[in-house]
Amino acid sequence: MKYCLSVFVLALALVAPATLAHDYSQGSVKVDHPWSRPTPPGTPMGVGYMKISNSGSSDIALVGAATPRAGHVSIHETNMHEGVMRMQPVKGGLTIPAGETVELKPHSFHLMLEKLKSPLREGESIPLTLSFDGAEDMQVELNVAPLDGQTMMSDQKENHSGHSMDHSGH
Repeated sequence: MKYCLSVFVLALALVAPATLAHDYSQGSVKVDHPWSRPTPPGTPMGVGYMKISNSGSSDIALVGAATPRAGHVSIHETNMHEGVMRMQPVKGGLTIPAGETVELKPHSFHLMLEKLKSPLREGESIPLTLSFDGAEDMQVELNVAPLDGQTMMSDQKENHSGHSMDHSGH
């Protein structure tokens, strides 16, 4: 019985850090559930998703991001244009209007982690600095979440290392 309890406590200790660090607040800015996906070996790009809320009275803009795990991080938008999925950089930053929330999610706005130095592995936390115009820089961690069947299906459509997507603007 004592052994089972010890194993349970150890398992809880290993899982708890990944589940606790999902919300970050600083001033009028709140970042909820920053996450990424695992990348296969040799894939030079990863993604970053999250919800950014602005409870202030003025608009702010996400103007950049950086992580020691990637050579460059940029803000992109994916959209459908004449039946073709296109991804392009967001110019001038991503505005988070006063009193609103903007979600970075698959097939929409997202961060591109370019020139990855090593694959992103399930269960990892990736340090990330978000840079804002109108708010202080913020330190968050992207939790690398497991892929499920549905997520993998959508990855086939938004595979940043594939050839089926138009990367205009790169």
